[in-house]
Amino acid sequence: MLQLQGKQRDLGENDLIVSKTDLKGRITYANDIFLEIADYSLKEVLQQPHALIRHEMMPRCVFQLLWERLQAGKEIFAYVVNETKNGDYYWVLAHVTPSMNAQGEVTSYHSNRRRPSADAVAAISALYDTLLREENAHSNRKQGQEASYALLMKILEEKGMGYDEFVLSL
Repeated sequence: MLQLQGKQRDLGENDLIVSKTDLKGRITYANDIFLEIADYSLKEVLQQPHALIRHEMMPRCVFQLLWERLQAGKEIFAYVVNETKNGDYYWVLAHVTPSMNAQGEVTSYHSNRRRPSADAVAAISALYDTLLREENAHSNRKQGQEASYALLMKILEEKGMGYDEFVLSL
């Protein structure tokens, strides 16, 4: 099971984190709930990579899948563990969507995040632990990410479902 450092923070039952990024993943908007839970000011996050809050225990292959989906103009649901500025962590169920202009071109990305259930976090933690072990079994980060991604695809194939379907089944 994932061994996360720091204190776990939980979103309130009705809290909704909202952020927007440009095409390169730099933050262009963050609501007050985002800033409060992550311990940042708006000035500190604007134009910074959204990866600013990426927790090291978050498998890189999940972000690979996320970016593949978004760049193809598709939405994605994903469980994500983020790190606060102070080293604490918090789990979210993220719904990330591309924003498009009138010509159908992706112009930015929009993310809404809610509090996940404890059961979902326990289930996804076990999967992420497996994926991280695969990533870390390789001395080359890129090879580790590729192997972890292949493992994720194999697990989903064995379950007979896509990633979103799996995430929403938890």
